Amino acid sequence: MSTFSQAGTFLFQSIGGFYLAVVMLRFLLQLSRADFYNPISQFLIKATHLPSKPLRRIFPAYRSFDLASLVLALLVQLLVIEMTALINGYAMVNILYALAWGAVGILSLALNFYLYGLLIIIIVSWVAPQSQHPALVLLSQLIRPVMAPFQRIIPPLGGLDLSPIFMFLVINMLQIFLNGIAKGIQLPSGIVPGI
Repeated sequence: MSTFSQAGTFLFQSIGGFYLAVVMLRFLLQLSRADFYNPISQFLIKATHLPSKPLRRIFPAYRSFDLASLVLALLVQLLVIEMTALINGYAMVNILYALAWGAVGILSLALNFYLYGLLIIIIVSWVAPQSQHPALVLLSQLIRPVMAPFQRIIPPLGGLDLSPIFMFLVINMLQIFLNGIAKGIQLPSGIVPGI
């Protein structure tokens, strides 16, 4: 791999990965029914509105499941995969492989979001428990629905909430299964952002 192809791959995957994260956050925003008037929510909506507008006509939302944003995320992933292959001098990737690789990348991104988001929430609860920063409020709203089943199973013990530990365990187990799936579909390293 030449220096120019390395630089081009890095640049395209960084920009594509950032926009993919924005689109996935937009999907999770609606899925968790977070506050749409939060300034960060407004940014996510505006950043994804134009490309998702035609998709919303074909894939309307069902309750809080925003299929258009999910399809847009998959399209962004496909574009990044194909452009990464082209930058590095390879032929176009088979569409079925690219779709499978893109789906694994999206799932991996969602798991990483919940893993690191939960870690941030825990650290902030120790350092600045009364913080009302819009990013922290939104992060808490996005993580709360996923955390709720763990909190119902494992109630706080003497003021100590152990449910995040079990959520970490489940996320790590899911990541192990996802890595197995990635190997099964022959996902090459470095072609999908985040994997």
